[in-house]
Amino acid sequence: MTASPFDHHTLRRAFAAFPSGVTAVCGVVDGVPVGLAASSFTSVSLDPPLASVAIGRHSRSWRLLRKAPRLGVSVLAEGQVQACRALGSSSPDKFAGIPWTAEESGALFVLGSCLRLECSRYAEVPAGDHDIVLLRIEELRGGGSGEPLVFHDSRFRRLLDRRDPAAA
Repeated sequence: MTASPFDHHTLRRAFAAFPSGVTAVCGVVDGVPVGLAASSFTSVSLDPPLASVAIGRHSRSWRLLRKAPRLGVSVLAEGQVQACRALGSSSPDKFAGIPWTAEESGALFVLGSCLRLECSRYAEVPAGDHDIVLLRIEELRGGGSGEPLVFHDSRFRRLLDRRDPAAA
């Protein structure tokens, strides 16, 4: 591996310039809810229906979630900052105070999210200190009607609707 011309802190600040939505990737494993927060979620393909998420190679939650036959991906809404922080923590009870529901398939969803996708693992690609996990979208589930939670410049933010008058 070649050394970078910049340090990790500089690169992290550079990546923070790009806003992203925040997702919760969750499932029920051996009867226990398991989840993590991820801001590196993106659409990949329409045929087959694929999305991806980058997950840290040392994630304990991902080691458990790999066992789930189906995963729930919840696109978190702007009022779900606490849920995002809890799922991003190493707390033994990440779901304390977070309303959720689980399907028989094992997919677990955070209630009140903007969108819910029931997914199966399609492939994993090693990528540095992360794995890029390709998820096949098996079912779309209704979510809330709120705006998505946005992460930018290491802070949670809200979208502002600035419609271009010329486009109206």
